[in-house]
Amino acid sequence: MFLANVMPTILDQIVVSKRQEIASAKLVTSESDLESQLRGCTPPCSYGRFRAALQATPFIQVIAEVKRLSPSAGAIQAGADAVQIAGAYASYGAACISVLTDGPHFGGNLKDLLEVRAAVEVPLLRKDFILERYQVLQARLAGADAVLLIAEILDDANMAQLIRDIELLGMDALVECYEADNVQRVINAGATLIGINNRNLHTFEVRLEHTLDLAKLVPSHCTLVSESGIKSRADVELLAAAGIKAILVGETLMRHGQVDTMFKELSSVPYQPK
Repeated sequence: MFLANVMPTILDQIVVSKRQEIASAKLVTSESDLESQLRGCTPPCSYGRFRAALQATPFIQVIAEVKRLSPSAGAIQAGADAVQIAGAYASYGAACISVLTDGPHFGGNLKDLLEVRAAVEVPLLRKDFILERYQVLQARLAGADAVLLIAEILDDANMAQLIRDIELLGMDALVECYEADNVQRVINAGATLIGINNRNLHTFEVRLEHTLDLAKLVPSHCTLVSESGIKSRADVELLAAAGIKAILVGETLMRHGQVDTMFKELSSVPYQPK
């Protein structure tokens, strides 16, 4: 519940919408129904596949994102075919592919994830506003290799439990944060794949140097992913100097007229260990 006289942020509004979406989905398919589906047709365990792809050397690895629109940018490619986009990313050498499955704010859905899984072998990330185990089960059934968690919308206990749920279902957890105070919370929850979001999810303002500031707080054994606002090779070189292992890029690739050229530019920067 929001405090009186406090204006809800965009993130607050998305979370409220997501809770309603989950409640509606449960009326159609219960959590026990999802568990039964998993028992009936368990996808092959892929735990560690996403992580291994990000840790490949010698270059910074790219998680290429299927992203039709966003609250900050509006329409990017509103009618984009997720399978076609993901197929192109795979052919260019993407280490992993992120599929946005939020509908109201990003124009995605779980069907996109299912269809992309059937079309490519590249490890897939379900990117959404994950609040409950129910969504983790959905991700597994749709063929995800990893699930994104956002520290800013989870309390300590829920974050730690969701990491365990994700891993028990054979997937990797990529746990992102924006606030510096949340870095230690993410580490304490057991995350070792850590995303630093350069976009403030409350205001949607972007500052690439935010990754540099927070990277100093992350232990060297963790794999760091920089997310949002990456537009050029120079940006990637800046991040590489801070020991970043991978980048998540959506809007830049989706908007570029020559995606193969842009992908080569972003993916040819050598990794520099801390």
